Amino acid sequence: MSTERPRLHGYWRSTAAYRIRIALNLKKVRYENVPVDLVRDGGVQHTDAFRALNPAGLVPALEIDGHVLTQSLAICEYLEETRPEPPLLPHLASERVLARTIALDVACEIHPLNNLRVQQYLKGRLNADDAAAREWMHHWMAAGFGAIETRLEAWGRGGDTCLGGAPGVADIFIVGQAYNADRFGFSLQPYPRVERVVRACGALPAFADAVPEAQPDAPAND
Repeated sequence: MSTERPRLHGYWRSTAAYRIRIALNLKKVRYENVPVDLVRDGGVQHTDAFRALNPAGLVPALEIDGHVLTQSLAICEYLEETRPEPPLLPHLASERVLARTIALDVACEIHPLNNLRVQQYLKGRLNADDAAAREWMHHWMAAGFGAIETRLEAWGRGGDTCLGGAPGVADIFIVGQAYNADRFGFSLQPYPRVERVVRACGALPAFADAVPEAQPDAPAND
């Protein structure tokens, strides 16, 4: 395993990069933050230099152990396999599948329909105004968070985290998406279990240190 400090290529407001900052903090992995401005001058993610790092032109991209890793859930799985303590996934298979399911509810069902390039397409190519774009985003957030709330209610054994005990991958993904919900005026009040997770995890240092506004490339820190 490489002794070089990992390099996280991300954008301060990217919820996918936010997830990886939390995961690295929970694993106590020190890393170098490499800002990738997704907005200025059309977006650094579209340059040849960045696409050589990640052909999809998306953040995050994590340079670690001599590899370049992309896709936030895959990165979390890699960290779990190479740095198993503290765990991000529970021991029991039935609990691991629930944790992954919740993470995928966010990564596959909410986030892809609400991220920056979708917003840009809605407003640019389809001429959606701000109100229409926000209605689109709220629709898919409601569908996704509603499913997660139902899963947590059916599980019925969680405390302040999704599955009880130490926070893990499910909590990481919920907290990241909750930031986006707040940013676009979507209330989590109808989802009390989700709200409880967000509130409890947000008070933990690993989560608090990863918040977008605390990152060196956030506008207030320029």
